[in-house]
Amino acid sequence: MKNRKITPMTDREYRLIPVDSIVVLNSRNRNQQKFAENVRSIDEVGLRKPIVVNGRGFDRTGKYELVCGEGRYLAHKKLERAEIPAEVIDCDRKTALLFSLVENIARVPPGTMWFAQEMKRMHDAGLNFTEISRYVGKSATYVSSYIQLVENGETRLIEGVEQGLFSMSFATQVAQSDDSTIQNVLMDAFDDGVVNCNTVRRVRKLLELRMNRGKSSDQRLQRSEGYTLKELKHEIVKSTKEKEEFVHQAQQKENRLVTLLLGISTLMEDPQGMELLSSFDLTVPPKLQRDYGINLPTPEETVS
Repeated sequence: MKNRKITPMTDREYRLIPVDSIVVLNSRNRNQQKFAENVRSIDEVGLRKPIVVNGRGFDRTGKYELVCGEGRYLAHKKLERAEIPAEVIDCDRKTALLFSLVENIARVPPGTMWFAQEMKRMHDAGLNFTEISRYVGKSATYVSSYIQLVENGETRLIEGVEQGLFSMSFATQVAQSDDSTIQNVLMDAFDDGVVNCNTVRRVRKLLELRMNRGKSSDQRLQRSEGYTLKELKHEIVKSTKEKEEFVHQAQQKENRLVTLLLGISTLMEDPQGMELLSSFDLTVPPKLQRDYGINLPTPEETVS
């Protein structure tokens, strides 16, 4: 698709057009909270930016095709406004659709499922990976991998990328691997630093869900009849074990900290110990002592 030339303001055509004469070419889902705020703003302040419509087929159909501004258009419908300010352009239908898709992807957060779906819609509308990469600021390989994940229904992997658990290259490698080799892929990713100690447990859990429940995070609802009592019991036991392990580790670390504070208390009661600490300028007791009720003597008390 060729880049759209910037039209000087003096050459642009603006007019009030009937709301019911507009058809939406490329509708998308939207955040209802933000939409409600948009409606409120338009109701109280008015429309700050006109929508963009394509008027090429109006004489034949009596309809304008919406190019940009679906949220503003829907807000006017909700407010039961009869007309809406619009810039009217003249282009073929495919170009109008692509303009609309580019407008959409500029408004969604990068690295999300929503973003991935918009890229797929751009590709379905005729843009190649290189063209899409130019619009979204990512490499053509990245775009291709993302779209492939969407086409294969890899919702869980896309969510992993979205949450920052792993890179797109790791997600693509997992998608191309069978279940028997995924554990090796995870180990290699850990060795290479793609997955670290802080994320490895969450990544392993996500991959287990993908293998046991399917690629899409919505498939659990679709197969609720196949979710047996045995599976539920297994997950409860596993989850309980993980929480008990976490509590056990936390208690161990707390015990070590208390032991350390008690050792410091004993050391600071010894004049020779205080003399040694003073030589290293370490006579100020740690603040954590108060949290555990361990009273450490002050340097003045030790000297006296």
